[in-house]
Amino acid sequence: MHQALLVSDVLLDIFAHVDRILRIANRPLSRRKSLASLAATCKAFHEPAMDLLWALVYGLEPLLGCVTRLHPLVYRTSRDWDPWAAGVVPLSADEARQFLRHSARIRSLVIPSTDNRLFPLLSVIPVEACAFPRLQALTLFTTTHLGLFLSLTLRRCSVFPDNADDATPGTALVYSSIKTFDKSTADQLSLLSDHVRFCKELVTLSCPPLDWAAWKHLSNLPALVEVEVRGSHGATPWLLEPLMINFSPFLHLTALSFSAHSVAYATTILHHLQFPSLKSFWIDVDVLTSTEAERLFCALSRCKQTLEQLTIIFEEYHDPQRNSLNAIPHLLSFTQLRSLRLSNHDSCIYLDNNLLLEAMSAWPHIRTLQMEGCGIHPAVTFCGLFTAIRQCPQLESLQLPIDATNIDIDPDAEPIQHTSLQTLDLETSGTYYIENAEVLARIIFNWLPCVDQFNKVMDDDWEPWDEVDAHLLSLRTAALHATGAASNT
Repeated sequence: MHQALLVSDVLLDIFAHVDRILRIANRPLSRRKSLASLAATCKAFHEPAMDLLWALVYGLEPLLGCVTRLHPLVYRTSRDWDPWAAGVVPLSADEARQFLRHSARIRSLVIPSTDNRLFPLLSVIPVEACAFPRLQALTLFTTTHLGLFLSLTLRRCSVFPDNADDATPGTALVYSSIKTFDKSTADQLSLLSDHVRFCKELVTLSCPPLDWAAWKHLSNLPALVEVEVRGSHGATPWLLEPLMINFSPFLHLTALSFSAHSVAYATTILHHLQFPSLKSFWIDVDVLTSTEAERLFCALSRCKQTLEQLTIIFEEYHDPQRNSLNAIPHLLSFTQLRSLRLSNHDSCIYLDNNLLLEAMSAWPHIRTLQMEGCGIHPAVTFCGLFTAIRQCPQLESLQLPIDATNIDIDPDAEPIQHTSLQTLDLETSGTYYIENAEVLARIIFNWLPCVDQFNKVMDDDWEPWDEVDAHLLSLRTAALHATGAASNT
């Protein structure tokens, strides 16, 4: 053996390089075989090769394969899903030690919900004991046995709630929401909050709702940059009690997102905590009421100086007066916005020419604007659209509803071109035919030279734009031919 291979740092670099090559080649079986062969070559190679071999693991089955007694079950010929662990005797103390020797090497781990059936085999390991002390990345589709997985070294953590009814073949990596909210669910979430407080190196966290004590712990983590809270759609929200706790500001957290039945939890978090560096906020809820919307926008305004990306998605909107959601006025002070998406399936977001112009004037840095569900009868006209986008020279992508029956632009007028807009999605709710398709294509061609075609919104109203696209393509082709002919003369 070359003397250089006896230097541990050199050996680790060589092995890491070999591992990178095999990963890039996307040959996982070949990679495992190569590392296993290196581990068996000599004593010096064993430890670094084994560390790489077990660095990334999907599921508990590969780990249980280190127990000789379980080989016939783990390495069975048929790979069809079956509950083979039923009736199998749990690991003995010696077998558990063998399991823990391998689990201590793992840096990245995914535990699918189907692995719930394997936990009884690990009953000899104390529930509060961490079996993965070097774990840095965890994706966990269960909230049971959390103590086994939440390592002090954990940096990236995604925890999805249990749903025993959904633990079926082929759904291992599918998010399964909590269908009912009972005491056992609350206990699981409380336990999750308790365990999160032991993780001191977190960079990203995705999990069900946490309690105040867990949020207080997170506020003191200097490396934390992203938190995603996945609630339970269709279930009663886990409401927070207003406790008198002094929180530190989340100095470095830049991305915060919520998925839940309502905005109550997110609004409470925004109201009580400080996010001075927040750049991205995303929320997806089932139901939004007018009162809740007011509170959400008020809480969000605390981040108006830093927020650059904002997404608000809601299925239903409820207002006692049956008014549409007038969201734009609440967001005019968010002067740093680069991307805004407001989406509702009930067409309950209000937008007209004046509001669009006011918004574009307030957001000079906007690059992406998506307004989905802005009324059954769109109030924005083409004249209003072109007037507004002149205020945003950096705008690259635009989606909104348009009144396609009212082409209030003179196609022969001198165009004021917008040269950065590349993607244009227009909704024409209730319109199944665009009468002046050729005229409209000429306007788009002259005023928006970088828009090749309309990116059709995937709903019932995208067919009217086919004829406009055909005329637009014809104009682009003719322009290319003319340019080519001119260059040849």
